[in-house]
Amino acid sequence: MDFTISLQSPHITRYDDLSVRIYQEDSALAIDAARLAHSYLHSLLQKQELVRIILATGNSQIQFLEAITNIQELDWSRIIFFHLDEYLGISAEHPGSFRYYLQHKVAAKIPLREFYYLQGDALQPLEECDRYSKLLQQGSIDLCLLGLGHNGHLAFNEPTVANFADSWLVKLVKLEDSTRQHQVDGNYFAHWENVPPYAYTLTIPAICSAKQIFCLVPGEHKAKVVKQTLTNPINVDCPASILRQQKQATLFLDRDSASLL
Repeated sequence: MDFTISLQSPHITRYDDLSVRIYQEDSALAIDAARLAHSYLHSLLQKQELVRIILATGNSQIQFLEAITNIQELDWSRIIFFHLDEYLGISAEHPGSFRYYLQHKVAAKIPLREFYYLQGDALQPLEECDRYSKLLQQGSIDLCLLGLGHNGHLAFNEPTVANFADSWLVKLVKLEDSTRQHQVDGNYFAHWENVPPYAYTLTIPAICSAKQIFCLVPGEHKAKVVKQTLTNPINVDCPASILRQQKQATLFLDRDSASLL
């Protein structure tokens, strides 16, 4: 994989314990994040048999996923994938499903070892939370990819349901109306009424347990929440603010998402 097109070095700074990398363009952000992920995963595969990754979805991840799935040098057959969240009651064939997104953008492109999906249409949702929690506990998470929600949510840990000391790894939550509208705005659903009101999510402690965290946040529409994440008090009013206490976390911004800093 040729990473030379990322060229320009990012501006690197720090907010509390959180490393922040700011790029001129969103394409450079995605390519450099893929370069860093490749280097990290390659080093892990030199010393351990399996690597476990949690992937995020949404428009912020598309360029990154395209870049990293084009890497030929990684032994994908030794990598196990998980994902952050899924709507309750939705099938894997629904275009708005995160399983649909990840099957098309990741699983169909690389010879991975295993992709453990949250079964949004499971008949026993609480049992599904337990099943997925047990899979997560089978080994450490080496890398967790994140996006950043409009209200500071990580995965579906909305301000109304986020808990920094959650005792659960996976739970069911009610989505805020604004979050459902943003799924329509992102063209994943045709109408607000079509967006499921509840979802499965990995909790904040589950996310923060990862050995490395990459949070990718391009675009001017994220500038306000980026500023809140980095400058507001660290609390559940902006769940992503918890990243400032994670020494293993890196926030990737472009000049547009960093424009209010």
